[in-house]
Amino acid sequence: MKHEVNPSFLYGVSVEGDNFTDRTQETKRLKLNFENGLNVILISPRRMGKTSLVKHAMQVVDKDIVHPVYVDIYDCRSEYDFYNKFAETILRQTSSKIEILMENVRRFLVRLSPKISMSPDSITDYSISLGITPKEYAPEDVLSLPEQIAKQLGKHIVVCIDEFQQVAEWPDSLQVQKRMRGAWQHQQHVSYCLFGSRQHMMNQLFQDKRMPFYQFGEPNYLQTISTDDWIPFIQSKFKKKGLHIGNNYVQQICDTVENQSSYVQQLSWNVMLNTENEVSGETIEMGISDLLIQCTPLFMEQTGRLTSYQMNLLRAIVDGQHTHWSSQEVLTKYNLGTKSNVAKMQKVLLERDFIVSTEQGLFLSDPVMGLWFKKKT
Repeated sequence: MKHEVNPSFLYGVSVEGDNFTDRTQETKRLKLNFENGLNVILISPRRMGKTSLVKHAMQVVDKDIVHPVYVDIYDCRSEYDFYNKFAETILRQTSSKIEILMENVRRFLVRLSPKISMSPDSITDYSISLGITPKEYAPEDVLSLPEQIAKQLGKHIVVCIDEFQQVAEWPDSLQVQKRMRGAWQHQQHVSYCLFGSRQHMMNQLFQDKRMPFYQFGEPNYLQTISTDDWIPFIQSKFKKKGLHIGNNYVQQICDTVENQSSYVQQLSWNVMLNTENEVSGETIEMGISDLLIQCTPLFMEQTGRLTSYQMNLLRAIVDGQHTHWSSQEVLTKYNLGTKSNVAKMQKVLLERDFIVSTEQGLFLSDPVMGLWFKKKT
């Protein structure tokens, strides 16, 4: 019998099926964009469920006309790292059998001798290594691969690239982006969905007029799932376990983590583990305490690289200071140094996604980190 690990709430990974909640309108729009060949740029803070949404749209899209491909480039550190991952993933996900994959390599990447590694546990599970280098193929040859395969399949291909902000950190990044845009914008049988977890970097890539990917596709800003949608989802999960959670406690869970999807699921799971029959204020507090313990190692590692001034700025935000950063009273109260120093710190913390800038001022991007700071002080 297969052992199910945490079937009630999933977090830290993309979710599907019964673990995917709401996003009805977002799914509908993404599906229509995919089926109509529109490029999509999906931007939001971390922990909002971008990957889950894209994978869900990939599942419900009309497969008679569209062939979706998912590429995660988080571990790509250079241009040719990307070309290898890009080509290998597209070949695998558009080939139903290894024989078809090899035929496509011979047809479209004739100068390569790929290495195939079969899984000892399955005759259908394998990995492929192409070993593409500048000697064999120019970037344009690799970037045109999905267009060539789409023509052969007689279907439109949608290439969904996760962690796309990695592009900005590669050597010679601007030229790489120009090559990508130059190749992709002329493709007639392929469209792209580009998304990532570093909101500030994604905004720079796609919203800056000076950047190659400016206006490349339809921008979609993913919002949090409303508490009204979380209530039936969370209550149904508790009910399946013979437990009860009132609307007010679901509201408290959502408010505590500002409705950020991954945290909502993690805190709900913590609360469930501490509940015998019915959720109470005490089990909510126990769940929050467990959440802080779980996140502490990560927060310590993240903040360990910050200066004391940068930490002071974060503490000030947690203390409720969101504006008036040039005020001498604020500078003195929180030991922030000079006005110019504050401006530099804000830039660094924005770039590293510690904070977000809104019309109401500066806020921490991670609500649980805010709770952690409060507990420390």
